[in-house]
Amino acid sequence: MKWKKLGQIITPENINREWMITHAMDPTVDHVGGDIFRFYFCGRNNSNQSLIGYADIDITNPTEIIKTPEKPVLDLGSLGAFDDNGVTASCLVNHDDKKYLYYIGWKPRSTTRFGLMTGLAISEDNGETYKRYSRAPILNLTDREPYSILTAPYVMKDENDWKMWYVSCEGWLHPDLPTYNIKLATSQDGIHWEQNGVVCLDFKDDNETALARPCVQKENGLYRMWISYKTKQQTYRIGYAESKDGIKWERMDDEVGITISDEGWDSEMIEYPYVFNHKGKKYMAYNGNEYGTNGAGLAVLENEG
Repeated sequence: MKWKKLGQIITPENINREWMITHAMDPTVDHVGGDIFRFYFCGRNNSNQSLIGYADIDITNPTEIIKTPEKPVLDLGSLGAFDDNGVTASCLVNHDDKKYLYYIGWKPRSTTRFGLMTGLAISEDNGETYKRYSRAPILNLTDREPYSILTAPYVMKDENDWKMWYVSCEGWLHPDLPTYNIKLATSQDGIHWEQNGVVCLDFKDDNETALARPCVQKENGLYRMWISYKTKQQTYRIGYAESKDGIKWERMDDEVGITISDEGWDSEMIEYPYVFNHKGKKYMAYNGNEYGTNGAGLAVLENEG
């Protein structure tokens, strides 16, 4: 693969909303119609709390913002809930004239830096507003998954069920550094999930510390996953894997075809890809330095081989 970067498309400056002082983290893309796409993302307010908003963009002229909401489409959870200190979009699925927005809920912790659990919000007005399905997370802590990082899901309606690839914490190296890989859950309705706790995408070696925010496409029976990965010495890079069944994956990071730039907003790290198709082309929305502090960018696939 070889991707061509089209530059930054969302920045705090071109959104200019009170709920977005910094960041356009975790871009999550939905097709509105024609060449118009809605890029959901999380901006951070002046208290450094993540809130979900969006930018409508014409993919043929992606640096021009068409529309943004006055207020976030999803605000903080109630005090004491798993998402009372931040919410971040992760995946959107259109189902039965509704939009299912799977999101990350942020919760500060006393002994570790944070907890990150998965929530679900549903829109019945074509994505203008969202209402929580539940005040509780939709993934549960278990004896096989006891740590409060079960998050950053990518959800797909597959042939016979729903599949969710998600980030699952394997433990903490110290209070600021969790380790996490990718696991799979299944569902019959996209709401109630069965977790088996089995790792489907794991670290290459003991030097890797995180596999983050999977994005999956299924093409001609082949599952394709784009991820973020980092090591003890290196910030995030984008990786790639393939699978015949969605369960057992082969890492093929050398074939991903996109990496940090020589200079600029994505020269130190590149992460959180969201891949989507339009009119025979494949696009990737992604973040750069400091986890998207300065915005989100877009790339288009030039060469599949």
